[in-house]
Amino acid sequence: MTLRIDTTVTEGLATVVLEGEADSRSAPSLYETIRRISATPVTRLVLDVERLTYLSSAGLRCLVYAHQQLGRSVRIVITNASAEVAETIRLTGFDHSVTLVDRAAT
Repeated sequence: MTLRIDTTVTEGLATVVLEGEADSRSAPSLYETIRRISATPVTRLVLDVERLTYLSSAGLRCLVYAHQQLGRSVRIVITNASAEVAETIRLTGFDHSVTLVDRAAT
C-alpha cells in the first residue's frame, strides 16, 4: 500500500494527514513534505495518523527529521495513532519529543 499525504498550512499550523504505510518506499515523499513545511513559518505541526497502517523505521526517521528541522519552538502533535503505530513511537522513546494524543482523547 502506498502512502497518501494531505497537507494544509494555515496561520502557523501545519496539518499532515497520513493514510497507508510509512515505509522505505514512501519515506522520500514524507521527507519532502516535511522539508517543504520546514521552509514555512509554522509554530505547530499536527500529524493525523488515524489511517496510517504501518510505521517502519524509515517512516519514523521522517518524524525525527521533522523534529530536527522544525526545532524546539515548533510543537509536534501526533494524533489518532493506532496501538501499533503508538507502540512504535513509544518503543523508540520518540514520544518524549512530541505530544502523542491517544485516540480516546480526541
